[in-house]
Amino acid sequence: MPGKVYLVGAGPGDPELLTMKALKVLKEADVVLYDNLVSEEVLEYAESAKLIYVGKKMGHHFCPQERINQLLVENAQKYRVVVRLKGGDPLIFGRIAEEMEALEEAGIDYEIIPGVTAASAAASVAKVPLTHRDYTSIVSFISGHRKRNMPLDIPYKHLVELGGTVVVYMGVSTMKEIVKGLMDAGLDGNTPVLVAKSVGLKDQLIIRSTVSDMLSLKDKITPPAVWIVGKVVEFTKKIGDPRVLDQL
Repeated sequence: MPGKVYLVGAGPGDPELLTMKALKVLKEADVVLYDNLVSEEVLEYAESAKLIYVGKKMGHHFCPQERINQLLVENAQKYRVVVRLKGGDPLIFGRIAEEMEALEEAGIDYEIIPGVTAASAAASVAKVPLTHRDYTSIVSFISGHRKRNMPLDIPYKHLVELGGTVVVYMGVSTMKEIVKGLMDAGLDGNTPVLVAKSVGLKDQLIIRSTVSDMLSLKDKITPPAVWIVGKVVEFTKKIGDPRVLDQL
C-alpha cells in the first residue's frame, strides 16, 4: 500500500515560523523533497529522513517539475511518510497544482499543510499592515515569473484601477518591465514600495523606496525578494523600525 505525501509550507526560513503540524510531519518523515528556499535550520527537524534536493534557481532548472512529480509518486510507493517541502506557502505561487494532479492520477493520498507566505513574513518584519481601514481593504498577489518563452501575464490597468496593496513575488529579473507596466497604466511614481530580500534568513534586507526609484535598487536586490506596493508602506514612517533602510 502506498504511503502518504504531505505538501508542506516551510515558511520564509525562520524555523520558529513553522506550523506545529509541519514540524510533526518533518520529524516523522522517511523522505523529504525540498526546494532551494528551504533553510538548513528547517531541514534539521527531518532528523531521520532521506533528503532529496529538487530546487530550482532562476535560469537553472536543476530538477524539472515533471521529474519532481515522478519522484513524489515513486517515493510514496516505497515509503510511509513523504514530505514535499516548499518555501513559504505551497498554495501561493508554489506550483502545487501540478504535484496534486500527479498524485491524484497515481492514486496517492496527500495532505496540504500551509505555511507563512513571503508577503506576510515581509510585512511582519517591516511592521507594515497589508490592509488598513484608513488605506485599503484590498490586497493583490502577482507573480513576476514568466513561463518559459511566454510574456508576463499581469493586468496592469486592472491593478491600478483596483487600487489597494500589490505584492510582487519573484519579480527581481522582471523589475524593469513590471515598474514600466504599472506606471504606464497610471500608477503614481511616488507610490511607496517596500522591497524585502531573504526575509527570515541571515542576509535579510528591507528597503523602503518609491515606484519611480525602484530600478535604482536593482544592484542591491537579488532573489528571493518580494515587493509591497501601496499606501500601507507609509505606515513604516510612523513606526521607524531600524531594520527598514529608507531610500526615500
